[in-house]
Parts: sequence; structure tokens; C-alpha cells
Amino acid sequence: QVQLVESGGGLVQPGGSLRLSCAASGRGLSSGTTAWLRQAPGKERELVSQITSDSGTMYEDSVKGRFTMSRDNAKNTVYLQMNSLKPEDTAVYYCKFQFFGYNFWGQGTQVTVSS
Repeated sequence: QVQLVESGGGLVQPGGSLRLSCAASGRGLSSGTTAWLRQAPGKERELVSQITSDSGTMYEDSVKGRFTMSRDNAKNTVYLQMNSLKPEDTAVYYCKFQFFGYNFWGQGTQVTVSS
């Protein structure tokens, strides 16, 4: 069983930064693909970014150039560095780990961008 624990969310002003963390136990994150998804009130959950087992990354168009996803294999943790935050980035952010067709989710962390 894989357990994922997100942290780092909070309230930040527009233009500010946050770094989300997703710490895993039960399996190494480098063995699969880890993704950050977000869900705003009244909207569907959407993919924000992901990192593959060989460290390839992808980003949703609206966050390109502002968000950076990385992985620390020694700590078995992935990060999402979010800069130049906008009110439309407000959402619950979830970490998802996928390998061999299995999906594991974290509990989510709230990010609120507001003045």
C-alpha cells in the first residue's frame, strides 16, 4: 500500500509563491508517475503537472513558466514550486502516484490565492 501526504498549502497574495510537498511511503516514487492535480469549487479535477519515472515533466498550459515539479528520490518526495500565483490557482491540490495501472491519492491541500 502506498500512502501519500501532501503539505505546504495555505493563503498567499497574488504574485506570491508556495511550495507543495508530497511525501510517499510504501513504494519509491521513482518507480512510477507522480502527478499534481487540482480541483476548484464547482469545477472538475484537472491535471496540473506530472513527473515520470525517468524524470520527464509536463505542465498544464496555464501554469507553464510559473510552476516547477521536482522529485527527491532520497526523501521519496515530490514538490510543486508555485510562483507568480494567481487567484485562479485557488483550489485543493492533490498528489497522485501511478504504477502498473494502480492509482494512489493523497488527501489534498488547500491553496488560496487572495488579497
